[in-house]
Amino acid sequence: MSLAITSIGLSHVGDAAGTPLDGDAIVCEDGVITWIGSSADVAPGDHEIVLDAQGAGVVPGLIDSHVHSTFGDYTPRQKTVGFLESYVHGGVTRAISASEVHVPGRPSDPEGVKALAVAAQRAFAHFRPGGMTVHGGSVILEPGLTYDDFAYLREQGVWLAKGGFGAVSSPLDYVDLVADARRAGIVTTVHTGGGSIPGTLERMDAEAMLRIDPDVSFHCNGGPTAMPTAADNERLVREGRMALQLVMAGNLRSSLDICRLAREHGQEHRILIASDTPTGTGVVPLALWHLSAELVSLGGLTWRQAVASMTGQVADVYGLDAGRLEVGRPADLVILDAPLGSAGTTWAEALEAGDVPGVCAVVTDGTVRLTKSRNTPAARRNVRVTGTIPAPSAGGH
Repeated sequence: MSLAITSIGLSHVGDAAGTPLDGDAIVCEDGVITWIGSSADVAPGDHEIVLDAQGAGVVPGLIDSHVHSTFGDYTPRQKTVGFLESYVHGGVTRAISASEVHVPGRPSDPEGVKALAVAAQRAFAHFRPGGMTVHGGSVILEPGLTYDDFAYLREQGVWLAKGGFGAVSSPLDYVDLVADARRAGIVTTVHTGGGSIPGTLERMDAEAMLRIDPDVSFHCNGGPTAMPTAADNERLVREGRMALQLVMAGNLRSSLDICRLAREHGQEHRILIASDTPTGTGVVPLALWHLSAELVSLGGLTWRQAVASMTGQVADVYGLDAGRLEVGRPADLVILDAPLGSAGTTWAEALEAGDVPGVCAVVTDGTVRLTKSRNTPAARRNVRVTGTIPAPSAGGH
């Protein structure tokens, strides 16, 4: 499949600097970006499908690094079918499991959590709900797991681990578990703030997080309950090295405080913007854009930094090849514009005004998944399609 996108307006390749494309056109073939240049050099007859963006912008597909996937496109906590496909309509092209803690009757013994992680990883290896790539299978850190267990999991394709829901007696019980998982090549994440499920630790504060030292401080603004004091936020930003994940389903006041601290100390590159859904907050397809609009319009984050926090910076932390609009990268991208009625005339100005952009089209694996979002507000511009977009295959593959 050959796809060309032309007449691109304001763009962002996904890096921390917010670098624009070197041109206004992109060509994708066989699921990969193969060329970036001028629309004048694109011959429509050379491509099966051409999307004329008509001045709308393009950014990498968003990567939500905190999604409570279970199995299939279903969330038992909300009893909702098709939520992942709906997230694609919000511009999310990849979801990273926050561990399968919401699986009914989930096991808590070492063999059980290993089996659950492997099963989830396998279940999403080729399943593409709405065209989304789901990185499933995050082992829940439980007492009794050893380095050999983590090495086995890594061999099986599991590369994520989650602390905060295990049957530990103290937060510091995670120190050795996280160290062993990291040594085995697994990306480690730990629940931050107040406990969200009965029977787990009541609180994970900055002192505990600094001692545990995971790769990612999951919802450091609370999920949904924030750390107890402003001093916790400051310690996490100033003394820590882990990524600072801010989620829509957390505490907004804490989000703004951590955002301010990150800016003051030059740590914006550590910020990740995620959803932490589906949880008690619900199924929220526009969660990333919603939080971005708040952080840009109220928290002092630039629109360039906000997009990087949902794309390239996430990819860097998790070791993914996605998240950037560069030749050779996966062809996952979002065409977007200011929504009708916004004070902004571009999608970036809309964010600065506190508005959620309108999604005009979404491409994953080089395939056009939609040309009008059913979730975002209507965009000022609509893409013009030349060629026939294939109908989605059964099962969302």
